[in-house]
Amino acid sequence: MRFWVCALYSEKHDKVYVGESTDVDDRFLSHNELATKGWTIHYRPWVIIYREECISRSAARKREKQLRSGAGQAFLRSLIKNDISDGE
Repeated sequence: MRFWVCALYSEKHDKVYVGESTDVDDRFLSHNELATKGWTIHYRPWVIIYREECISRSAARKREKQLRSGAGQAFLRSLIKNDISDGE
């Protein structure tokens, strides 16, 4: 089984969401369309800005925690900034 950590970005609301999953595409669809409750439904639409494969669920959870830290958020925000700069 594959374990993933991914970061989603809502440009409309300038929000970042970090989570882990075994199926990034299914989880993305849930956050963007299928879910009817939860934090992420209020900030749609989302785009995937980062994904990383991990060797185990515990490694994915550890990386998720790192990406939610100040340094992790700075890293994710730099990806967003670079993507916006590349688009101009």
